[in-house]
Amino acid sequence: MIAGRAYRLMGAALLGVALVAGCTNREDRVLFDGNYYPGKARGEKADRRAFTASVGRAGRGIEGAQKAAVYEGTRYCIENFGTSEIAWSGVAEGQQGPVFARSGDRVSVTGRCVIW
Repeated sequence: MIAGRAYRLMGAALLGVALVAGCTNREDRVLFDGNYYPGKARGEKADRRAFTASVGRAGRGIEGAQKAAVYEGTRYCIENFGTSEIAWSGVAEGQQGPVFARSGDRVSVTGRCVIW
């Protein structure tokens, strides 16, 4: 009985830590065109330099959401590889990227961190 209670308390504590870890303090939020767009970037399993960055709340302003998605991708490359240079996926030759995708209220962009 005591062991079961201990596991429940530990589970509740871990849940609380997970909820707090997922939140961004208002003071630490980066705004784009005056709005906050919650985002994330994830690397591919086969090649961690390849990533997809996406943000929500695109309905608040598509240009701000696009800037936020680029920010998330750049942050991913800097934190994981120490570079801000990105080869954006889907960019036609002679054009500059990135190429954005929109699905519902999310904007995403894919790229690959360039390591010299």
